[in-house]
Amino acid sequence: MPESATSPSAPQVTRFVVPGPHSMVSLLGHQDELLRVIEQALHSDIHVRGNEITITGEPAENALAVRLFTELSALLDAGTVLTSQHIDHSLAMLRGGGDERPAEVLTLNILSSRGRTIRPKTLNQKRYVDAIDDHTIVFGIGPAGTGKTYLAMAKAVQYLQAKKVNRIILTRPAVEAGERLGFLPGTLFEKIDPYLRPLYDALHDMVDPDSIPRLIQSGTIEVAPLAYMRGRTLNDAFIILDEAQNTSAEQMKMFLTRLGFGAKIVVTGDITQVDLPSGTRSGLRVVREILDGIEDVHFANLTSTDVVRHRLVSEIVDAYSRWDAATGGGTPGPETGAPRPARAARRDRR
Repeated sequence: MPESATSPSAPQVTRFVVPGPHSMVSLLGHQDELLRVIEQALHSDIHVRGNEITITGEPAENALAVRLFTELSALLDAGTVLTSQHIDHSLAMLRGGGDERPAEVLTLNILSSRGRTIRPKTLNQKRYVDAIDDHTIVFGIGPAGTGKTYLAMAKAVQYLQAKKVNRIILTRPAVEAGERLGFLPGTLFEKIDPYLRPLYDALHDMVDPDSIPRLIQSGTIEVAPLAYMRGRTLNDAFIILDEAQNTSAEQMKMFLTRLGFGAKIVVTGDITQVDLPSGTRSGLRVVREILDGIEDVHFANLTSTDVVRHRLVSEIVDAYSRWDAATGGGTPGPETGAPRPARAARRDRR
């Protein structure tokens, strides 16, 4: 329970008592490495003695710190080993003002496989995976590293294991090959393999690699270029179209009309990374206005704040968005402020 003492002319002092079962090392990190991350991110000074944390600063920032420590304690209750990413993602959700608790978002299990558990790491990612459960067609649109393809793949494997679908179909356009495809050595599948390799890589993270050839041979999992979808009706399948920004409007229509009974479609792409020939309009860019208002179709938007790769990826995405906005090459993205100077976290070890 936090306790507060306020003065009209002084910063507020708030105390947070860490629940008894939790080790301070598990909460604050080895040699206080997580405590330093928290102090860097907040505008309050933090002082630790025993299992009591004293927070000094503006009331709003102190309240944010208390909520953060409450959520981190809840994550520990769930058996989570805290990292700096848990702090970053929790703070982003708390500052976003949504109703969902960070501890609930970060402990939502989608799939457990090969000794690891796949979970959403941001609020938008959770809303994305929830939308996949709630809608027949979902579009996941966002920059690189936001997990749009990886989470869709995890949901596909989850649905297959739960027998909600009979097969998984993974497809991508191979527009980069273009006319050069015929000049590449090997069979057709050897030529298109580089364009489908990212889908195989994600699949290997979620399914026993030794079973993948058998599943592909039986048709339970199919990985194929988009052109192979024409003329088919896909029933009882979980279908993922990746890199959809590289489809034309005609290809997007062709793909979406493959939907059969008992099927679910997830379309992923990044509208800032179109590789189509000049003059060809991206099907992903126009599909929102075409399908706007149609029931059971959902558009999930992921941003640089949902990037779960190296922290620099998020900053690179923002930098390119600002450059595009300044040069007329795109639309502006969320601004990233200059980092605050590091302050040494103080801990009383008596």
